[in-house]
Amino acid sequence: MDLQVDVENQEELELARMRHSAAHVMAQAVVEMFPGAKLAIGPAIENGFYYDFDLPRSLTPDDLGKIEERMREIKQGAYPFERREVSREEALKLFADQPYKVEIIQDLPEDAVISTYTQDSFTDLCRGPHVENTSQIGHFKLLNVAGAYWRGDEKRPMLQRIYGTSWRTEEELQDYLHRLEEAQRRDHRRLGRELDLFSVNEDIGAGLILWHPKGAMIRHLIERFETEEHLARGYQLVYTPHIASGDIYRKSGHLETYQENMYSPMDIEGAPYYLKPMNCPGHIMIYNSQVRSYRDLPIRLAELGTVYRYERSGTLHGMLRVRGFTQDDAHIFCRPDQLEDEIKGVLDLALYFARVFGYEYEAFLSTRPEKSIGSDENWERATETLANALRKMGIPYEIDPGAGAFYGPKIDIKFLDSLGREWTGPTIQVDFNLPERFDATYVGEDGERHRVVMVHRTVLGSMERFVGGLIEHYAGAFPVWLAPVQAEVIPIADRHVPYAHEVAARLKEADLRVEVNDSNDRMQAKIRRAQLQRIPYMLVVGDKEAEAGTVAVRLRTNENLGAMPLDEFIALAKEINDTKSLSLTRDAE
Repeated sequence: MDLQVDVENQEELELARMRHSAAHVMAQAVVEMFPGAKLAIGPAIENGFYYDFDLPRSLTPDDLGKIEERMREIKQGAYPFERREVSREEALKLFADQPYKVEIIQDLPEDAVISTYTQDSFTDLCRGPHVENTSQIGHFKLLNVAGAYWRGDEKRPMLQRIYGTSWRTEEELQDYLHRLEEAQRRDHRRLGRELDLFSVNEDIGAGLILWHPKGAMIRHLIERFETEEHLARGYQLVYTPHIASGDIYRKSGHLETYQENMYSPMDIEGAPYYLKPMNCPGHIMIYNSQVRSYRDLPIRLAELGTVYRYERSGTLHGMLRVRGFTQDDAHIFCRPDQLEDEIKGVLDLALYFARVFGYEYEAFLSTRPEKSIGSDENWERATETLANALRKMGIPYEIDPGAGAFYGPKIDIKFLDSLGREWTGPTIQVDFNLPERFDATYVGEDGERHRVVMVHRTVLGSMERFVGGLIEHYAGAFPVWLAPVQAEVIPIADRHVPYAHEVAARLKEADLRVEVNDSNDRMQAKIRRAQLQRIPYMLVVGDKEAEAGTVAVRLRTNENLGAMPLDEFIALAKEINDTKSLSLTRDAE
């Protein structure tokens, strides 16, 4: 077992060492509870640790409580962590009844230093490092049990993985547990059911999203907004087929480098066809459909294109990790002297969208990986161009060394949600591969053909993942412009139903999305239901409102704005909607 965590400074190293030691203490408690348990690995990870076990039965929540209690006893014992180097033969003998450890030992290089760590009565195969003794494993909590294939291979045994967290102080632990509770409250899968936004049906297939009417409305509004903004910025819309001949993916290189993520081919008249994993080959064929002049460039082709990629069932996660998704894909074909301005244009669009949706962000410049194509000169020029664009836009960034695509460097922008979590956001990639493979050129001022520069970019990325992230970012309380239902009219009694429908008709004329709750429920129950559905405005109408032509306005935040003329409310709602405000009232701006 190793300390498998990236560390940037001594403080992080000490925290990781503490968590790694907590994993050892947990393993000791599990082995004592289940004699004969088979041990796999248990590294420190971000915010905590885990350990994988092969056990005679499935663990229960009660088991976690007992394991935690025993861990506290071991902690109080202040047992030292004692390191010992052993030979390969000695290690194999020591762990002869631990098949996963034996496999690890056998896979080690011949010259590897093999060491064990012992605390109290427990010895584990480990490189370390550890804290001095068990009293220093921090303030901890076991969180949950999940399944995990041995070495991530679905053909290998399924193990039980216990996750835990450990912090220096009780206050830090409680803060983290509070953040976890808030994240669970915002879980898009739970809110998706409660708000009737989407579902996944096993009869349709795992990882394939069914968009319900309310979820589809949110997606439609985002796509409409995004499409209009792209058209305003000089993009042209295209559409490409959902399947294509294997010849195009052989030429693009996808069958060489990406086939494991593609679905098996289907036979069409003796030729293999594939569900498309990416939109780029289609876009470059559109570009190559005619001779392009330097005067034609840049050409910006955009598509909300649906693609299909194979994901293992164990990795699927609601809307965030799926097998079929639609992404706001675009490819820019430009001259080398236009590249920096095009990158700046994408960055400007990306930051505008971040502001509209209320995201903070972080930027990363990913450089050349070990396996790559293209000349050193091209890589240096493209990387410097990306860096210059970031600097000139005043965007702070970090270098992510070696994380570029094999065909070129890229900028990754991570959106930070209301809990400070990172979400995959815009990406801008310079590509040397496809223009070369497809001989994509333009005719220059000199009358000669020149290789075009190609930029791959997404801004919001996958619509499934983006909407899933928005659900959690807003905790289901979408801003007015995105709310599937913007207002619900609530008549106090049956005699007020006709006026409620009059109010709804006026709102619909103003292009506002409205429903009338004319059920037999009590008014307070109707209000509560609307609040649970995160409807921004509740318009309560009774005798006074019907007589005066007003509505009593309540917000989903439980704030009561009181009665106001219907025209005044419509003007308010229209302004909040049209400006894409993140607030419900003008005063909150």
